[in-house]
Amino acid sequence: MGIYEEKASALFKSGYNCAQAVFLAFAEKMNIDRETAIKLSSSFGGGIGRMREVCGAVSGMCMVIGVLYGYSDVDDVTAKKEHYERIRKLAAEFKAENGSIICRELLGIKTAEKSAAPEPRTEQYFHSRPCEKMVADAAILTEEYINTH
Repeated sequence: MGIYEEKASALFKSGYNCAQAVFLAFAEKMNIDRETAIKLSSSFGGGIGRMREVCGAVSGMCMVIGVLYGYSDVDDVTAKKEHYERIRKLAAEFKAENGSIICRELLGIKTAEKSAAPEPRTEQYFHSRPCEKMVADAAILTEEYINTH
C-alpha cells in the first residue's frame, strides 16, 4: 500500500468525507495547510453535498491534480486543453477500475438522495459501502500521476 493510499484510507475511516480524505492526504505535497485542505474539499463529499453526483474521491483527485498541474492563465487555451485532457484521462482510469465516476452509480442508488444529513460512520456503514476503495483508488491514481510527471 502506497503512502498516499494509506493516508487517504485512514482519513476516510477517521470520519473525513471521500473528497477530504483524498485531498488532505496530499496537502503537504501541495503546500496547503491542513485546515484549508479540510475546508476546501468539504463541499465535495457524498458526490457534492451528498447529492450523489461526481464521486468525492474523484473530485479530490481532480483538485490535487489542479493544484499541482493546473493552469492559471485564462488566455492560455493550450494549457487549459492539456489540463482538461489530463483530468479526463484520470477520470477514465478511475471509471475503468470502478465502473463509473458517479457516486450514486458506485453506491448502487437508483434515486436521488433526499437528505443532506450524513450517515453515522458505523461498522455497518463501512462494510456496506465501496467508498474506502474509491478513496484508495483515487489516491493511487493521483500518486501514480505525480510520480510519472
